[in-house]
Amino acid sequence: MDLKHEIAELLKKIGPGHMMTTAYDTAWIARLAELGDPIGDQAFEWLREHQLPDGSWGASEPVYYHDRVISTLAAINALAHRSHAQDRERLRRAEVALSKAVKRLNEDPAGETIGFEMIVPALFLEAKALGAISSEELDMLGQLNPRRAAKLAALPEGIINRNVTLAFSAEMAGLDGRQLFDVDNLQEADGSVSFSPSATAYFALYIRHRDPAALEYLHRVTVNGAAPNVAPFDIFETAWTLWNLSLVNDLDEDLLRLCRPHLDFLEASWLPGAGAGFSADYAAKDADGTSMVYKVLTHFGRSVDLDALLHYEEETYFRCFTLEANPSVSANIHILNALRAAQSGQHHPSVQKVLTFLLHARTDSGFWFDKWHASPYYATAHAVIACAGYSDYVAQDAVKWILATQNENGSWGYYMPTAEETAYCLQALTVWEHQNGQVPDHTLKRAAAWLRDHTMPPYPPLWIGKCLYCPEMVILSAILSALILVDHR
Repeated sequence: MDLKHEIAELLKKIGPGHMMTTAYDTAWIARLAELGDPIGDQAFEWLREHQLPDGSWGASEPVYYHDRVISTLAAINALAHRSHAQDRERLRRAEVALSKAVKRLNEDPAGETIGFEMIVPALFLEAKALGAISSEELDMLGQLNPRRAAKLAALPEGIINRNVTLAFSAEMAGLDGRQLFDVDNLQEADGSVSFSPSATAYFALYIRHRDPAALEYLHRVTVNGAAPNVAPFDIFETAWTLWNLSLVNDLDEDLLRLCRPHLDFLEASWLPGAGAGFSADYAAKDADGTSMVYKVLTHFGRSVDLDALLHYEEETYFRCFTLEANPSVSANIHILNALRAAQSGQHHPSVQKVLTFLLHARTDSGFWFDKWHASPYYATAHAVIACAGYSDYVAQDAVKWILATQNENGSWGYYMPTAEETAYCLQALTVWEHQNGQVPDHTLKRAAAWLRDHTMPPYPPLWIGKCLYCPEMVILSAILSALILVDHR
């Protein structure tokens, strides 16, 4: 494999965001058949073809129960609305699978999918009203209602507009929740609601019926009726790709030239004092996107304000979003990495705040889970990279855990071996070694050999949105970065 050529091709492709389609969002597209829209019929066929052997919908691998529950509920409701005889057996099998998945929600190591406590109660009540589910075992889903009510009560002025992150999960309002929205200030310029296909489909169905801009957006982002979880996510794809490449310190001039338009885009998208979000036109900014963009721009010689990072500082950690239910470990890791890039010393109060937070957040074995990713290797590898040669004591146990959990064939994977997780571990170990840490040579060679044989997609969806999803170009950039780091040791 010519790694330079592969990186050059990657840099030519990244931009709007490349993401696999999801059952959850496609189920919402299927409802557009009610409007006579052909993509609704296409989405129905996609759902019928992609029901899993156990009767559920969601990612086939890994089995992540929050993903299975929300995807299956959405698909059940879509099919029940249409009420075709051919779907009766399909719906029966789906209810059985749903009952089993609900009992195992506490087994998901990284916790809930985004907006789960907001969306699932609405889907559950709708399914009950449609007569699509009758199992008393599923009544436990109604127990999420108090959490949903508490979050709605915390809304500024009690209303949702495009500046509030809850707009991304607008479908959580159900079929009679129009009063929750500032309808005239809910859509983005491209017609979407927070760049979410599911939220936008809900808007076109139940908030502003047949809205032309919303339907035009949905036609742009679907392929044969199937939709991704987010579109576009241009800053996220660009920043995370360039972050992976920033670990390679000797990119040649040809590759740097290909990076420059992307750096120009990130710099132009930066909002002083607030930073960046996952998409350039998304009103809500966040600490994760802000810290990654800051690190990338700083690494490649661009200058943006540090105040944007500090904007997210709380008493004991850095928040990711306003009104978030719990802090993000990876966002705090990326803040630490950005503060390091800003040449903040280890004893800087903000740095110490993050380090203390990370020490308290890690497991007894010294690694981390995070709410944005189903695998602990993502957050843990990024923590090792942020701390290597800077705060080694925070990462030492994590390095030991990574070394101890390598598979016999050289790969890593929390659920099953994956190229993505193997790439993260290789990145972390090579950076650790570069900072004078001890890493067995055979560990890196075995991992690189396995990874070279498993570079190409499809990749399992390990990222946590409203369901599991897979940002393909970001994962490929991590793989290419890891292989170059091993080659250039």
